Amino acid sequence: MRLRIKHLLIALLLIVTGHCVAADASYSIVISKAARTLEVFNGAVRQNSFKIALGTSPVGPKQIEGDRKTPEGSYYVCSKNNASRFYLSLGLSYPNADDAKRGLDAGLITDAQYKNILLAIKRKQVPPWNTSLGGEVMIHGCGTASDWTWGCIALENVNIEALYKYIEIGTPVQIQK
Repeated sequence: MRLRIKHLLIALLLIVTGHCVAADASYSIVISKAARTLEVFNGAVRQNSFKIALGTSPVGPKQIEGDRKTPEGSYYVCSKNNASRFYLSLGLSYPNADDAKRGLDAGLITDAQYKNILLAIKRKQVPPWNTSLGGEVMIHGCGTASDWTWGCIALENVNIEALYKYIEIGTPVQIQK
């Protein structure tokens, strides 16, 4: 019965939003900072593409808290917030292991912080967001008219609403230059 309800909800989502989703999807997200697009894939098949906005300093990867850059690299969805001040949000696993190694080598984080980040990544949990590397990088709503975020990826509300319904915690996210 639960599976039947899930299939009906997905069919309703498809009808209402026009977005193609499947009940047994193996989703991934690819974000192109240069093209300002977020693409959703089911396996190797592109399901949809959305216009995005980035941080106010979009060139280059995120280095530290407050630099207003959007990170670059491999992440996963590590949280979902249906009460976000930016409509809805999908939290990303920034900093990842590469970001943490860079931060450790540069003296931006301690060895203990580095180990905590690696442990969270290994467990597919939310990594520590309170280090000097920054955190709380989200895919969220509130518009795409210009690059306005502090490093997040912004969508139109209707698009984050559609994503939020079928993107699960653990979904891989690749952020490219």
